[in-house]
Amino acid sequence: MSFLLDLFNRPIIFVGGKGGVGKTTSAACIAVRLSTEKKKTLIISTDPAHSLGDALDRPLSGEITSITPYLDAIELDTQKIVDMHFKQIEDNVRQYTNPDMFPKVQEFLKLSKQAPGAEEAAILEAICTYLVRFQDWGYDHIIFDTAPTGHTLRLLTLPEMMQAWTDGLIAQQQRQQKMREAASRLTSAAPVEQAKSLSSQRWLQAQEILLKRRQLFSQARDILHDAQRCAIVLVLIPEILPFEETKRAVSQLNQIHLPCAGLIINQVIDQNQADAFWQNRAKRQLQVLSMINEEFASLSKHFVALQDKDIRGLEALEALLA
Repeated sequence: MSFLLDLFNRPIIFVGGKGGVGKTTSAACIAVRLSTEKKKTLIISTDPAHSLGDALDRPLSGEITSITPYLDAIELDTQKIVDMHFKQIEDNVRQYTNPDMFPKVQEFLKLSKQAPGAEEAAILEAICTYLVRFQDWGYDHIIFDTAPTGHTLRLLTLPEMMQAWTDGLIAQQQRQQKMREAASRLTSAAPVEQAKSLSSQRWLQAQEILLKRRQLFSQARDILHDAQRCAIVLVLIPEILPFEETKRAVSQLNQIHLPCAGLIINQVIDQNQADAFWQNRAKRQLQVLSMINEEFASLSKHFVALQDKDIRGLEALEALLA
């Protein structure tokens, strides 16, 4: 329990792991526990195959829903976020695009929605906004119920990549602006000065947007790397496939300097079994538990026994971590 008590001191908690090991239940348990301590908590599902509403036994949508006075929840609506993301881009581009060219720009943006990475970029920006601003919105804690491991690792590395990409765009725009200014000095004055002024205005508008995005990604990156504020928890069950996937995930997190804060091991079978089938299952689990303790000796762990019923609703979720 000391691991969980330490975990509860972090304002930001990401819960990840292989599909089907109880990530959503674990994330919901943590959120409910924090809320019972009167810590205003927001739990967000980033998994396209949402089940957070099922765990909380409440209907959720793409809008923040109040569950209790101290607990809010949301299942991110990917399509809605993508539509809003591209609408914002369209509104920004409209300000510094020739009206005659704008229909072509709209057509391009419509096609861009389907481009590889477009959805990922939109979701990332939304998640970074929650990361950076949740305390401004009155929350003490934010819990991310993430998609299976590979998606989570990708998500955690993207802010740094997107900041570098945005830096590249800004540098390119600055080079182009210098070239335009140099070219303008070689041509006649009045029309060129007018065009130069319009070009500079458009450039400043574009630069302002890019700088805001860079600041958002930079803040998100710094938060993710702050071990006092942010914790990454991996969930697994004592079976060989989740064990191997968790081993890879811990290694990859270490490589990107985002160490795992600890493990939650779910569905642990009581070793005192009368039935032969459950005796064999418990024996096999004991072998994998030994592997977990050896491989992850330096990590804190919390073990959760296999339950005889589904964990659903606030009362059941609260009891699981009692």
